[in-house]
Amino acid sequence: MLDWAVRDIKYLPGVGPQRAALLEKELQIVSFKDLLYYFPYKYVDRSRLYTIGEIDGNMPYIQLRGKVLSFETFGEGAKRRLVGHFSDGTGVIDLVWFQGLKFVTGRYKANEEYLVFGKPVVFNNRISVVHPEMETVGELTFSSLGLRPYYNTTERMKRSMMTSNAIEKLMNHLFQALQHEVFEETLSPRLVAEHHLMPLADALYNIHFPKTPDLLRKAQYRLKFEELFYVQLNILRYTKERRFKYRGYVFGKVGEAFHTFYTHYLPFELTNAQKRVIREMRRDMGSGRQMNRLLQGDVGSGKTLVALMTMLIAVDNGFQSCLMAPTEILAVQHLETITRFLSGMKIRVELLTGSVKGKKRETILRDLLTGDVHILIGTHAVLEDTVNFSSLGLVVIDEQHRFGVAQRAKLWAKNVCPPHVLVMTATPIPRTLAMTLYGDLDVSVIDELPPGRKPIQTLHQFDNRRPSLYAFIRQQLQSGRQAYIVYPLIQESEKMDIKNLEEGYLHICEAFPEYQVSKVHGKMKPAEKDGEMQRFLQCETQIMVATTVIEVGVNVPNASVMVIENAERFGLSQLHQLRGRVGRGADQSYCILVTGYKLSEDTRRRIEIMVRTNDGFEIAEADLKLRGPGDLEGTQQSGIAFDLKIADIARDGQLLQHVRGIAERLLEEDPNAERPENAVVWRRLLEMRRQQANWSVIS
Repeated sequence: MLDWAVRDIKYLPGVGPQRAALLEKELQIVSFKDLLYYFPYKYVDRSRLYTIGEIDGNMPYIQLRGKVLSFETFGEGAKRRLVGHFSDGTGVIDLVWFQGLKFVTGRYKANEEYLVFGKPVVFNNRISVVHPEMETVGELTFSSLGLRPYYNTTERMKRSMMTSNAIEKLMNHLFQALQHEVFEETLSPRLVAEHHLMPLADALYNIHFPKTPDLLRKAQYRLKFEELFYVQLNILRYTKERRFKYRGYVFGKVGEAFHTFYTHYLPFELTNAQKRVIREMRRDMGSGRQMNRLLQGDVGSGKTLVALMTMLIAVDNGFQSCLMAPTEILAVQHLETITRFLSGMKIRVELLTGSVKGKKRETILRDLLTGDVHILIGTHAVLEDTVNFSSLGLVVIDEQHRFGVAQRAKLWAKNVCPPHVLVMTATPIPRTLAMTLYGDLDVSVIDELPPGRKPIQTLHQFDNRRPSLYAFIRQQLQSGRQAYIVYPLIQESEKMDIKNLEEGYLHICEAFPEYQVSKVHGKMKPAEKDGEMQRFLQCETQIMVATTVIEVGVNVPNASVMVIENAERFGLSQLHQLRGRVGRGADQSYCILVTGYKLSEDTRRRIEIMVRTNDGFEIAEADLKLRGPGDLEGTQQSGIAFDLKIADIARDGQLLQHVRGIAERLLEEDPNAERPENAVVWRRLLEMRRQQANWSVIS
């Protein structure tokens, strides 16, 4: 790496030790390169100067040129505010500060000319700009009468006057310090030329200080292209290496266990989607390479049945299987489902969790070593060193994001040759996201529900219509059904006017005195939580009041109503997961989204999508577009670099697919990384890999 890139940020003019410590703590910026790659989150056109006479309180941003006539201070203590009366000759407005009053009065003087920028608001029939940006007209050496960058800063930074404006000034100092330095190109000349990309040095300057919208667009495209290209190249190279390095057990036949189950024990006809997915897995496991496949399917689509039939292929080839679930109650649920499917067949299925102790545990551990146990279902307990197999050929991981990579790696140590891996998730993942998060896994999708399942009816109801809501719930309970009522919080928050679980539980007990009510939340002890869930499963309680801990939880076919309080507080994917707790039996099920009247435009769209469709993939795509990838579950565990600084998976899906094709072609043309024209690409990829462990083989 170049010397300037690793230079300590405290040596940049305008920083120093105190600001350097703040930048490191708040933004993880420690070097010149870190600052250079801290990109603006938006740009505002500063090319237009307004007059006070033409502005009103509905404009997003305005820029004025004029003088502060005088300053006045109002209020006492924490309620003090500073008001500057500002005029440009066409009128007067107020500039208002609630923080940094001493700094403002020390820096800005009456009767000097300033450029003022901010958002106008109307208060007491006067136009005000709160905490405006101000610059002396004579100091406009770099500032933007043009596109102005805006940088995210934290509250702590703002209190220390490290605003977006301050970051912009530091960025200007940085480019002045680097004006004689060399920016090494990170893409090959061929890639830059073929795809009409802006050179890296130009792109880095124009992402911070674009003179025109066209230069900004070209800079953004170049940097997004590079970021997504290396993510995809990294994933594809990992995949190629894994397939070359890790040969899999050959499951060469589909024999007696599979055919007996399919012919005599299959409870219902498989959907076409299930048949297609099983064929894909048979092909993988018979190919001589290790299967590494992600199985996506909505709640109730029949993933467990597909996993079981895959495990039967392992049995037919003399191998054992292990199914790992994130919670004991989910593991027990899988055990009950699989033993019910296999009832009458001579296939031994055992459960291993933290609760299995003594003689029972010793027997299971012994029989795993002799091969007498064909299928082991368990939680994290199966990862313990004392758990060993005779011939582990297939590992099925349910809701994989709930297991850490290092934990899953322990399964590999239990065999000389790595087992085939099937990862299951009920969280629909949009294609563009799957290509990034799980790009080194082959993806199978079950996109049909089994026959006989009635689509869940989703309704939106305002919270002032509670009597009719409770009447509907009581009607369902009187028919022998059960209901979930989900709240977003456990304890009351002063900042948010939302129903909370503790109050809600008491309220439901009062509203339904003739019924038993369970309460489940994340702060309960596991045994206590499992006990309450079991009571609900056994119909000892008719209503389950819960937080989102039931999002991935027990299967209760008798539950037909899901009420989600304050539904505006939940994301689309989470609403869909909660809805999936009902609709598991033959009866018509309902999901009722309860909200207040005041809803934002985004919230209205989310509610409308939920009411309109049960398609998890359509919902996931919509959620990605509305919220962006955000803090994706499991991304820190996937083994793939996902630290995107400028690309946005939601908005840049088309570019992602485009660069994936480019990365695939490069790997085909230069599989051994030998061509001189690609040297810069392979060198850059190696630099990236040094910064992370190679966990991809156990994704």
